[in-house]
Amino acid sequence: MANLNGFNANNVEPAADFDPIPAAKYLAVITNSEFKPTKNGSGNYLELTFQVIEGQYKNRLLWARLNLDHQNETTAKISRGQLSAICKAVGVLTPKDSAELHNLPLMINVKLKKRNDTGELVNEIKGYSAKETAPIQTINPAAKGVAPWKR
Repeated sequence: MANLNGFNANNVEPAADFDPIPAAKYLAVITNSEFKPTKNGSGNYLELTFQVIEGQYKNRLLWARLNLDHQNETTAKISRGQLSAICKAVGVLTPKDSAELHNLPLMINVKLKKRNDTGELVNEIKGYSAKETAPIQTINPAAKGVAPWKR
């Protein structure tokens, strides 16, 4: 048992249910990373925590598990490809530590997936890309004062 002496639920707002966020691309940062052993102990995976940093779902957290050390070489190869996409998206091509990937904005492509065991919809990150920037518009100085459709 744990001692909860001093806790009063009357003074704390109850936690809300976290339904999955809609499938879309979101601007996010990695806020935490940790190597953890697989369930069967035969390898390790890198667990990354992503936080959405703008829009309606700002501050929502999502997780990705990259099986970098796995007995199935195909699984490890897919995970290395995902890590490569993350590194390229944040501009850190040769990280020595996963912390070097933290707090750098990137786009995550979030999908909805139905769990096999419960049928419940959950989020899954299916892709990573560089932060999208607005295209730079240049105006031809000779066309200044001319309507855009006449240029």
